[in-house]
Amino acid sequence: MNNGIVIIGSGFAARQLVKNIRKQDAAVPLTLIAADSIDEYNKPDLSHVVSRGQTAADLTLQTAGEFAEQYNLNLFPQTWVSDIDAQAKVVKSQDREWRYDKLVLATGASTIVPPVPGKELMLTLNSQQEFGAAQSTLRDAQRVLIIGGGLIGSELAMDFSRAGKAVTVVDNSACILASLMPPEVSSRLQHRLTDMGVHLLLKTQLQSLEQTTTGIVAKFDRHRQVEVDAVVAATGLRPETALARHAGVEINRGVKVNSAMQTSNPDIYALGDCAEINGAVLPFLQPILLSAMCLAKNLLGQNGELKLPHMLVKVKTPDLPLHLAGETRRQDLDWTIATSAQGMLAQGYDDNQQLRAFVVSEERMKEAFSLLKLLPN
Repeated sequence: MNNGIVIIGSGFAARQLVKNIRKQDAAVPLTLIAADSIDEYNKPDLSHVVSRGQTAADLTLQTAGEFAEQYNLNLFPQTWVSDIDAQAKVVKSQDREWRYDKLVLATGASTIVPPVPGKELMLTLNSQQEFGAAQSTLRDAQRVLIIGGGLIGSELAMDFSRAGKAVTVVDNSACILASLMPPEVSSRLQHRLTDMGVHLLLKTQLQSLEQTTTGIVAKFDRHRQVEVDAVVAATGLRPETALARHAGVEINRGVKVNSAMQTSNPDIYALGDCAEINGAVLPFLQPILLSAMCLAKNLLGQNGELKLPHMLVKVKTPDLPLHLAGETRRQDLDWTIATSAQGMLAQGYDDNQQLRAFVVSEERMKEAFSLLKLLPN
């Protein structure tokens, strides 16, 4: 390899890939290009910054310069890639070009902003950069509306509530975490949030946002409205696929990859929140760690094949943390739920009495690893 490996993106996935490559090869030329500062931070901490009274700068763990020196990289921060010529194997920005032997798209995902009148008033908190842009608004806001009661919405609702803010969560589902688990399983967290004073507007559709002299008025169906100081979109993530389109590779929901993390172009790979593996987009830490290890092998000419085991998903709500695994979204499971002061153990069984999914909370989370072993391969 003389042009080496070019990686577009600087998030957790890109960094894990760099670390895995350098464990095996200290010399292969590595270039990292990203639209942000390329400073390292721990993205899950974004769910706790407001209650901890932190600023965006407090999240930085390692600067771009330190990272480049430690791992022997060419870094290009604050650089927008405008095009990829896959035939010539060239990545282009406005004023320069990079040639590659192997290209990795680690472009991440962006927050889906509901297309309602006034949508420009919504804040998004999907990166250190976005949090930095929103931090003074969030610090001063006493009343916060969160659009979406899924994983991120529930985590942010608890964080803002712990920071002493009046929090309203709106979601068109009948319960929180509706895409992750059935209502009888999520109800323990739902009760905890309402006990903390979080106002849940479920089965409710946001219709518009309007700035007034005293705040932002959010209007919903059935002639309801609330006035708040800040509105945060937490309605899910959309894989960033624009550059993959420029490169002419196959896209479905995300950038389609095989078990070698390879796209439909054999010299272009995708990793992290932008990648679609076996029809699934998996924006969680463990699949990204395993994918990065596998991809590093393939980029260095060894054969790596991604095999994903059953993995824990963690809901980072400190007053009532949850771990879940398996096919928790399946509609046909029969759930048994045991609750006590120590926590909850919910187990979902199929018609053959085979454990297919579980959710554990609080003290019972230590049972998660033994339960994982009971899930079928």
